[in-house]
Amino acid sequence: MPRKGGKHADMVKETQAQCKRPKLDTAGSPSVLRFESPDSLFRSLISPMEEEVFFREYWEQKPLLVQRNDALVAAYYQCLFQLSDLMELCSQGLYYGRDVNVCRCVNGKKKVLNKEGRVNYMQLKKDFDQKKATIQFHQPQRFKDELWKIQEKLECYFGSLVGSNVYITPQGSQGLPPHYDDVEVFILQLEGEKHWRLYKPTVPLAREYNVESEDRIGNPTHEFILKPGDLLYFPRGTIHQADTPHGISHSTHVTISTYQNNSWGDFLLDAIPGLVFDAAKEDVALRMSIPRQLLMVNTADSTKKLSSLLRRLADHLESSRELRSSDMKKDFIMHRLPPCLGCDSDPLTPGGKLPKIDSKIKLQFRDHAIITVEPDQEHADEIRREMVYVYHSLKNRRETHMMGTEDDTASEDGLAQQTHGLQFPLSYLDALKQIWSSSTVNVKELNLTSDEEKENLALSLWTECLIEVL
Repeated sequence: MPRKGGKHADMVKETQAQCKRPKLDTAGSPSVLRFESPDSLFRSLISPMEEEVFFREYWEQKPLLVQRNDALVAAYYQCLFQLSDLMELCSQGLYYGRDVNVCRCVNGKKKVLNKEGRVNYMQLKKDFDQKKATIQFHQPQRFKDELWKIQEKLECYFGSLVGSNVYITPQGSQGLPPHYDDVEVFILQLEGEKHWRLYKPTVPLAREYNVESEDRIGNPTHEFILKPGDLLYFPRGTIHQADTPHGISHSTHVTISTYQNNSWGDFLLDAIPGLVFDAAKEDVALRMSIPRQLLMVNTADSTKKLSSLLRRLADHLESSRELRSSDMKKDFIMHRLPPCLGCDSDPLTPGGKLPKIDSKIKLQFRDHAIITVEPDQEHADEIRREMVYVYHSLKNRRETHMMGTEDDTASEDGLAQQTHGLQFPLSYLDALKQIWSSSTVNVKELNLTSDEEKENLALSLWTECLIEVL
């Protein structure tokens, strides 16, 4: 699930111009998915497999194949993305590399057939028909509202970024060589049929993408044909390859992927610095100097000392029962999809009237906001005082979802993408937790000292569309 992206200014401007154009949408087929909540969406996605059984027996363990033979599901899947959508999409200004890859598997290797610059539909169709090339379309949720709805709900469900790619392969052809990915994969077969072969992982729960040679992977553990309406799941690290059988005009499937860099190891890398910082305030052993020349020569004694300090950190964690993760939380909130309110909805506006001291309020978009406690970012050179930060994704741009990091994705003003949120003194933490944990709360009952603070907190959250005044 790599974040595809480019740094070319002209390409970015093209993308920004597209934001104001109508997007292609799903039409003409009733949804077979349930969007009432993130839980209901996921359960309907893997149906008839039970959610509990899925996580107990399949998640991160083995592939799951759901073959439905259901015309209603097949019709819904087909209108998520079709080969015929490409002509209109190309007219919106797509670029090779950024939006589309054209490739074919030749003698066990991936051959990229991309041209330069903007994608011309006639050239793309020619490569598809004559060179038997696979068209890989990056992050179609930027254009297709139904995929936006699905992936936004899945990001709420997993608490992790969810990307997607569409693969369109002509008959008798294969786009990619045998390989494994660093993501959990859900494949929805949209058009035609695809012949799949899965193999035992050489690196279980892999942390990176890698191509494997045919002579190394052995015989398939699973081999089957996916048809429209079918779903396939397999864990990261699962070696796989797929081709469109002869006699089938083409195959279209969408790969929905998640849990990239979202392991316990990643969480510890993010959380341990804060844990050490907090523990060192109370434990003098963590403030003692390291031995002379330790940075030049490591010794057995220093290794034993480090092991002892790590055990002290574990004891501190047991007593505090809190393990902070700031960077992973912020990365998720900064890069995830905004709420999908429907193509005809107005832009987000504050809910209800201006909040007053006697107002009753409730949190909205709970799944799109987080509270963190961090050192003051505006006075980094002074004494490190802690502040409360509320980050949210309500103003994120769908058009840049999964298309690059904050370093290479430009926003409308030409600057790097910003994290949206609010900053409060640490004394506001209890009041914020009160709002987050309650279905409704009266402003005057917020855990703050003065009425002015209570009104200011409510007004700040209301302005950001995080609360509704009832």
